[in-house]
Amino acid sequence: MLSPTFALWRATALAMAFACTACSLPPTAFSGPSPEARAGAKALGRGVNFGNMLDAPREGDWALSVEQAFVDLVGRPGFVEHVRLPVRWSNHASADAHAIIEPAFFERVDSVVQRLLDRGVIVILNMHHYRQLDGDALDPAEFAVDPAVLEARFLAMWRQIAQRYANHGPRLLFEVYNEPHGRLDAGWNDLLARAVATIRESNPTRLLVVGPTQWNSANALPKLVLPNDPHLILTVHHYEPFGFTHQGAEWAQPTRPTGIDCCSAADQALMVGLLDLAQREATRLGGYPVYVGEFGAYEQAPAAARLRYVRVMRQALERRGLPWAWWELAGDFGVYDRGLGRFYSDLTDALYGP
Repeated sequence: MLSPTFALWRATALAMAFACTACSLPPTAFSGPSPEARAGAKALGRGVNFGNMLDAPREGDWALSVEQAFVDLVGRPGFVEHVRLPVRWSNHASADAHAIIEPAFFERVDSVVQRLLDRGVIVILNMHHYRQLDGDALDPAEFAVDPAVLEARFLAMWRQIAQRYANHGPRLLFEVYNEPHGRLDAGWNDLLARAVATIRESNPTRLLVVGPTQWNSANALPKLVLPNDPHLILTVHHYEPFGFTHQGAEWAQPTRPTGIDCCSAADQALMVGLLDLAQREATRLGGYPVYVGEFGAYEQAPAAARLRYVRVMRQALERRGLPWAWWELAGDFGVYDRGLGRFYSDLTDALYGP
Protein backbone atom coordinates (compact mmCIF):
# COMPACT_ATOMS: atom_id res chain seq x y z
CA MET A 1 0.00 0.00 0.00
CA LEU A 2 1.04 3.60 -0.54
CA SER A 3 2.21 5.54 2.49
CA PRO A 4 0.02 8.61 3.25
CA THR A 5 2.91 10.93 2.39
CA PHE A 6 3.64 9.25 -0.92
CA ALA A 7 -0.08 9.09 -1.77
CA LEU A 8 -0.48 12.83 -1.16
CA TRP A 9 2.66 13.64 -3.18
CA ARG A 10 1.51 11.47 -6.09
CA ALA A 11 -2.02 12.90 -6.08
CA THR A 12 -0.62 16.43 -6.15
CA ALA A 13 1.77 15.57 -9.00
CA LEU A 14 -1.01 13.96 -11.02
CA ALA A 15 -3.28 16.96 -10.55
CA MET A 16 -0.57 19.37 -11.69
CA ALA A 17 0.50 17.24 -14.63
CA PHE A 18 -2.97 16.63 -15.99
CA ALA A 19 -4.70 19.93 -15.30
CA CYS A 20 -3.60 21.41 -18.62
CA THR A 21 -5.33 19.09 -21.10
CA ALA A 22 -6.38 21.91 -23.43
CA CYS A 23 -3.29 24.11 -23.14
CA SER A 24 -1.91 25.35 -26.46
CA LEU A 25 0.96 27.68 -25.57
CA PRO A 26 3.69 27.32 -28.20
CA PRO A 27 6.79 25.43 -27.05
CA THR A 28 9.05 28.28 -28.12
CA ALA A 29 7.48 30.50 -25.45
CA PHE A 30 9.54 28.72 -22.76
CA SER A 31 13.11 27.99 -21.85
CA GLY A 32 13.58 24.87 -19.76
CA PRO A 33 10.88 22.54 -18.48
CA SER A 34 7.27 23.48 -17.88
CA PRO A 35 5.56 22.83 -14.53
CA GLU A 36 3.59 20.12 -16.36
CA ALA A 37 6.80 18.37 -17.38
CA ARG A 38 8.13 18.40 -13.82
CA ALA A 39 4.85 17.21 -12.34
CA GLY A 40 4.32 14.65 -15.10
CA ALA A 41 7.70 13.07 -14.42
CA LYS A 42 6.94 12.83 -10.70
CA ALA A 43 3.58 11.26 -11.45
CA LEU A 44 5.26 8.41 -13.32
CA GLY A 45 6.51 6.94 -10.07
CA ARG A 46 7.33 3.24 -10.42
CA GLY A 47 6.71 1.51 -13.72
CA VAL A 48 7.31 -1.57 -15.81
CA ASN A 49 8.10 -2.21 -19.48
CA PHE A 50 5.80 -4.39 -21.56
CA GLY A 51 8.93 -5.63 -23.32
CA ASN A 52 9.34 -8.26 -26.05
CA MET A 53 5.70 -7.97 -27.03
CA LEU A 54 4.85 -5.26 -29.56
CA ASP A 55 8.54 -4.53 -30.09
CA ALA A 56 9.20 -7.93 -31.68
CA PRO A 57 9.30 -7.96 -35.51
CA ARG A 58 5.81 -9.44 -35.28
CA GLU A 59 3.89 -9.70 -32.03
CA GLY A 60 4.51 -13.19 -30.66
CA ASP A 61 7.85 -13.73 -32.42
CA TRP A 62 9.65 -13.40 -29.08
CA ALA A 63 7.30 -15.71 -27.18
CA LEU A 64 5.19 -12.90 -25.71
CA SER A 65 2.05 -11.04 -26.71
CA VAL A 66 0.08 -8.39 -24.86
CA GLU A 67 -2.38 -10.56 -22.98
CA GLN A 68 -5.33 -9.23 -21.04
CA ALA A 69 -3.90 -11.02 -18.02
CA PHE A 70 -0.82 -8.76 -18.27
CA VAL A 71 -2.96 -5.62 -18.54
CA ASP A 72 -4.91 -6.69 -15.47
CA LEU A 73 -1.71 -6.83 -13.40
CA VAL A 74 -1.06 -3.09 -13.48
CA GLY A 75 -2.86 -0.13 -12.00
CA ARG A 76 -3.35 -1.44 -8.47
CA PRO A 77 -2.83 1.07 -5.63
CA GLY A 78 0.77 1.26 -4.55
CA PHE A 79 2.01 -0.92 -7.39
CA VAL A 80 2.82 0.01 -11.00
CA GLU A 81 1.96 3.65 -11.71
CA HIS A 82 2.95 3.61 -15.38
CA VAL A 83 3.63 1.25 -18.26
CA ARG A 84 6.27 1.90 -20.89
CA LEU A 85 4.97 0.35 -24.12
CA PRO A 86 7.71 -0.43 -26.66
CA VAL A 87 6.41 -0.70 -30.25
CA ARG A 88 8.25 -1.63 -33.44
CA TRP A 89 6.33 0.52 -35.91
CA SER A 90 8.91 0.26 -38.70
CA ASN A 91 8.07 -3.35 -39.54
CA HIS A 92 4.36 -2.53 -39.82
CA ALA A 93 4.61 0.38 -42.25
CA SER A 94 5.07 0.64 -45.99
CA ALA A 95 8.69 0.51 -47.16
CA ASP A 96 8.55 3.87 -48.94
CA ALA A 97 9.07 7.35 -47.56
CA HIS A 98 5.39 7.67 -46.65
CA ALA A 99 5.66 4.71 -44.22
CA ILE A 100 1.91 4.15 -44.11
CA ILE A 101 1.23 2.19 -40.91
CA GLU A 102 -0.88 -0.94 -41.34
CA PRO A 103 -4.45 -0.25 -40.16
CA ALA A 104 -4.69 -3.59 -38.36
CA PHE A 105 -1.50 -2.88 -36.43
CA PHE A 106 -2.67 0.59 -35.51
CA GLU A 107 -5.90 -0.91 -34.21
CA ARG A 108 -3.94 -3.43 -32.16
CA VAL A 109 -1.86 -0.69 -30.54
CA ASP A 110 -5.02 1.39 -30.01
CA SER A 111 -6.56 -1.48 -28.08
CA VAL A 112 -3.53 -2.01 -25.85
CA VAL A 113 -3.12 1.70 -25.11
CA GLN A 114 -6.77 2.16 -24.24
CA ARG A 115 -6.95 -0.91 -22.01
CA LEU A 116 -3.90 0.27 -20.09
CA LEU A 117 -5.30 3.77 -19.71
CA ASP A 118 -8.56 2.26 -18.51
CA ARG A 119 -6.57 0.57 -15.74
CA GLY A 120 -5.62 4.02 -14.51
CA VAL A 121 -1.91 3.90 -15.36
CA ILE A 122 0.11 6.42 -17.32
CA VAL A 123 1.29 5.02 -20.67
CA ILE A 124 4.55 5.91 -22.43
CA LEU A 125 4.21 4.93 -26.09
CA ASN A 126 7.49 4.78 -27.97
CA MET A 127 9.19 3.83 -31.22
CA HIS A 128 11.42 0.81 -30.63
CA HIS A 129 13.88 -1.29 -32.63
CA TYR A 130 14.00 0.46 -36.00
CA ARG A 131 17.12 -1.61 -36.63
CA GLN A 132 18.11 -0.19 -39.98
CA LEU A 133 17.89 3.38 -38.68
CA ASP A 134 20.59 2.53 -36.13
CA GLY A 135 22.63 0.63 -38.72
CA ASP A 136 22.08 -2.71 -36.99
CA ALA A 137 21.62 -6.12 -38.58
CA LEU A 138 17.96 -6.90 -39.20
CA ASP A 139 16.09 -9.35 -37.04
CA PRO A 140 14.47 -12.43 -38.58
CA ALA A 141 11.16 -11.46 -40.22
CA GLU A 142 12.21 -7.80 -40.44
CA PHE A 143 12.34 -6.19 -43.90
CA ALA A 144 14.88 -3.73 -45.25
CA VAL A 145 14.11 -0.42 -46.95
CA ASP A 146 16.03 1.92 -49.22
CA PRO A 147 18.58 3.69 -46.97
CA ALA A 148 17.61 6.98 -48.61
CA VAL A 149 14.18 6.91 -46.93
CA LEU A 150 15.15 5.89 -43.38
CA GLU A 151 14.76 9.31 -41.76
CA ALA A 152 11.74 10.21 -43.89
CA ARG A 153 10.00 7.04 -42.71
CA PHE A 154 10.85 7.84 -39.09
CA LEU A 155 9.23 11.27 -39.35
CA ALA A 156 6.28 9.99 -41.39
CA MET A 157 5.51 7.33 -38.79
CA TRP A 158 5.64 9.90 -36.02
CA ARG A 159 3.33 12.22 -37.93
CA GLN A 160 0.76 9.41 -38.17
CA ILE A 161 1.18 8.29 -34.55
CA ALA A 162 0.89 11.83 -33.26
CA GLN A 163 -2.23 12.54 -35.30
CA ARG A 164 -3.78 9.22 -34.31
CA TYR A 165 -3.50 9.93 -30.59
CA ALA A 166 -3.79 13.72 -30.61
CA ASN A 167 -7.13 13.62 -28.80
CA HIS A 168 -5.99 11.27 -26.06
CA GLY A 169 -5.62 12.81 -22.64
CA PRO A 170 -2.32 13.77 -21.02
CA ARG A 171 -1.87 10.36 -19.34
CA LEU A 172 -0.48 9.23 -22.70
CA LEU A 173 3.15 10.27 -23.27
CA PHE A 174 5.24 9.76 -26.39
CA GLU A 175 8.86 8.62 -26.32
CA VAL A 176 10.59 9.70 -29.51
CA TYR A 177 12.99 6.78 -29.90
CA ASN A 178 14.44 3.95 -27.87
CA GLU A 179 18.21 3.79 -27.45
CA PRO A 180 19.59 5.62 -30.52
CA HIS A 181 23.10 4.39 -31.33
CA GLY A 182 25.45 3.40 -34.13
CA ARG A 183 24.38 5.09 -37.34
CA LEU A 184 22.48 7.73 -35.32
CA ASP A 185 25.41 8.80 -33.16
CA ALA A 186 26.37 11.61 -35.53
CA GLY A 187 22.94 12.93 -36.56
CA TRP A 188 20.67 12.26 -33.61
CA ASN A 189 20.34 15.85 -32.37
CA ASP A 190 19.06 16.99 -35.76
CA LEU A 191 16.66 14.06 -36.22
CA LEU A 192 15.37 14.47 -32.66
CA ALA A 193 14.59 18.15 -33.28
CA ARG A 194 12.79 17.30 -36.51
CA ALA A 195 10.79 14.56 -34.83
CA VAL A 196 9.73 16.83 -31.97
CA ALA A 197 8.66 19.50 -34.49
CA THR A 198 6.67 16.86 -36.39
CA ILE A 199 4.86 15.73 -33.25
CA ARG A 200 4.16 19.31 -32.22
CA GLU A 201 2.15 19.86 -35.41
CA SER A 202 -0.72 17.94 -33.80
CA ASN A 203 0.29 17.68 -30.13
CA PRO A 204 1.52 21.10 -29.00
CA THR A 205 1.78 20.30 -25.30
CA ARG A 206 1.92 16.52 -24.93
CA LEU A 207 4.79 15.38 -22.72
CA LEU A 208 7.60 13.85 -24.79
CA VAL A 209 10.32 11.57 -23.47
CA VAL A 210 13.70 12.10 -25.16
CA GLY A 211 17.15 10.66 -24.59
CA PRO A 212 20.77 10.59 -25.77
CA THR A 213 22.71 8.23 -28.01
CA GLN A 214 24.84 5.24 -26.93
CA TRP A 215 21.67 3.31 -26.10
CA ASN A 216 20.36 6.16 -23.90
CA SER A 217 23.48 6.08 -21.74
CA ALA A 218 23.98 8.89 -19.25
CA ASN A 219 27.55 9.01 -20.54
CA ALA A 220 26.24 10.38 -23.85
CA LEU A 221 24.29 13.26 -22.30
CA PRO A 222 27.13 15.79 -22.82
CA LYS A 223 26.58 15.36 -26.58
CA LEU A 224 22.80 15.81 -26.44
CA VAL A 225 21.25 19.04 -27.71
CA LEU A 226 17.61 19.41 -26.75
CA PRO A 227 15.01 21.24 -28.84
CA ASN A 228 13.68 24.45 -27.31
CA ASP A 229 10.59 22.80 -25.90
CA PRO A 230 9.24 23.01 -22.35
CA HIS A 231 7.26 19.78 -22.35
CA LEU A 232 10.15 17.31 -22.33
CA ILE A 233 11.25 14.59 -19.92
CA LEU A 234 14.83 13.40 -20.24
CA THR A 235 15.39 9.64 -20.21
CA VAL A 236 18.40 7.41 -19.62
CA HIS A 237 18.78 3.63 -19.44
CA HIS A 238 20.95 2.00 -16.81
CA TYR A 239 22.30 -1.56 -16.96
CA GLU A 240 25.57 -1.13 -15.10
CA PRO A 241 27.43 -3.11 -13.96
CA PHE A 242 26.80 -4.68 -17.37
CA GLY A 243 28.78 -7.84 -16.64
CA PHE A 244 26.35 -8.53 -13.81
CA THR A 245 23.04 -7.45 -15.37
CA HIS A 246 23.67 -9.26 -18.67
CA GLN A 247 25.52 -12.36 -17.50
CA GLY A 248 24.59 -15.32 -19.66
CA ALA A 249 22.59 -13.21 -22.14
CA GLU A 250 23.24 -14.82 -25.52
CA TRP A 251 22.53 -11.67 -27.56
CA ALA A 252 25.08 -9.56 -25.67
CA GLN A 253 28.29 -10.58 -27.39
CA PRO A 254 30.65 -11.72 -26.14
CA THR A 255 28.45 -13.73 -23.78
CA ARG A 256 29.30 -12.78 -20.20
CA PRO A 257 30.07 -15.55 -17.70
CA THR A 258 27.43 -16.46 -15.14
CA GLY A 259 27.80 -16.59 -11.36
CA ILE A 260 28.76 -12.90 -11.12
CA ASP A 261 27.87 -11.27 -7.81
CA CYS A 262 26.60 -7.80 -6.91
CA CYS A 263 26.99 -5.29 -5.36
CA SER A 264 30.50 -4.38 -4.23
CA ALA A 265 31.49 -0.87 -3.23
CA ALA A 266 32.86 -0.40 -6.75
CA ASP A 267 29.60 -1.67 -8.24
CA GLN A 268 27.56 0.70 -6.14
CA ALA A 269 29.79 3.65 -6.96
CA LEU A 270 29.22 2.95 -10.67
CA MET A 271 25.47 2.50 -10.21
CA VAL A 272 24.84 5.69 -8.29
CA GLY A 273 27.49 7.63 -10.17
CA LEU A 274 25.62 7.31 -13.45
CA LEU A 275 22.42 8.53 -11.82
CA ASP A 276 24.24 11.55 -10.43
CA LEU A 277 25.76 12.21 -13.84
CA ALA A 278 22.30 12.11 -15.40
CA GLN A 279 21.00 14.66 -12.92
CA ARG A 280 23.99 16.97 -13.39
CA GLU A 281 23.63 16.87 -17.15
CA ALA A 282 19.89 17.43 -16.91
CA THR A 283 20.62 20.57 -14.91
CA ARG A 284 23.06 21.72 -17.57
CA LEU A 285 20.47 21.10 -20.28
CA GLY A 286 17.98 23.38 -18.56
CA GLY A 287 16.76 21.54 -15.50
CA TYR A 288 14.63 18.94 -17.23
CA PRO A 289 13.33 16.04 -15.10
CA VAL A 290 15.07 12.68 -15.48
CA TYR A 291 13.31 9.36 -16.02
CA VAL A 292 15.14 6.01 -15.93
CA GLY A 293 13.15 4.19 -18.58
CA GLU A 294 15.00 0.87 -18.33
CA PHE A 295 17.05 -0.98 -15.77
CA GLY A 296 17.10 -4.64 -14.86
CA ALA A 297 19.05 -7.85 -14.44
CA TYR A 298 18.84 -10.99 -16.56
CA GLU A 299 17.32 -14.11 -15.00
CA GLN A 300 20.63 -15.99 -15.03
CA ALA A 301 22.08 -13.68 -12.40
CA PRO A 302 22.29 -15.38 -8.98
CA ALA A 303 18.97 -14.84 -7.23
CA ALA A 304 20.36 -13.31 -4.04
CA ALA A 305 22.65 -10.99 -5.97
CA ARG A 306 19.77 -9.95 -8.21
CA LEU A 307 17.78 -8.92 -5.16
CA ARG A 308 20.73 -6.92 -3.82
CA TYR A 309 20.99 -5.18 -7.19
CA VAL A 310 17.29 -4.31 -7.13
CA ARG A 311 17.44 -2.90 -3.62
CA VAL A 312 20.51 -0.78 -4.33
CA MET A 313 19.02 0.60 -7.54
CA ARG A 314 15.57 1.28 -6.16
CA GLN A 315 16.97 3.03 -3.10
CA ALA A 316 19.32 5.13 -5.22
CA LEU A 317 16.55 6.07 -7.65
CA GLU A 318 14.00 6.99 -5.05
CA ARG A 319 16.46 8.93 -2.88
CA ARG A 320 17.02 11.12 -5.92
CA GLY A 321 13.31 11.39 -6.75
CA LEU A 322 13.79 9.67 -10.10
CA PRO A 323 10.84 7.86 -11.68
CA TRP A 324 11.72 4.50 -13.22
CA ALA A 325 10.53 1.48 -15.18
CA TRP A 326 11.88 -2.04 -14.70
CA TRP A 327 12.78 -4.04 -17.78
CA GLU A 328 10.52 -6.06 -18.02
CA LEU A 329 7.19 -7.59 -17.03
CA ALA A 330 7.22 -11.20 -18.23
CA GLY A 331 10.35 -11.98 -20.26
CA ASP A 332 13.86 -13.06 -19.29
CA PHE A 333 14.29 -10.00 -17.05
CA GLY A 334 10.72 -10.25 -15.83
CA VAL A 335 9.00 -9.95 -12.48
CA TYR A 336 6.09 -12.16 -13.55
CA ASP A 337 6.14 -15.90 -14.22
CA ARG A 338 3.77 -16.32 -17.13
CA GLY A 339 3.83 -20.11 -16.93
CA LEU A 340 2.73 -20.19 -13.30
CA GLY A 341 0.59 -17.07 -13.54
CA ARG A 342 2.17 -15.31 -10.59
CA PHE A 343 4.77 -12.73 -9.66
CA TYR A 344 8.22 -13.67 -8.41
CA SER A 345 7.40 -12.52 -4.91
CA ASP A 346 10.89 -11.64 -3.63
CA LEU A 347 11.78 -9.66 -6.74
CA THR A 348 8.43 -7.93 -6.89
CA ASP A 349 8.52 -6.99 -3.21
CA ALA A 350 12.02 -5.59 -3.58
CA LEU A 351 10.90 -3.44 -6.52
CA TYR A 352 7.37 -2.39 -5.68
CA GLY A 353 6.96 -3.11 -1.98
CA PRO A 354 6.90 -0.57 0.85
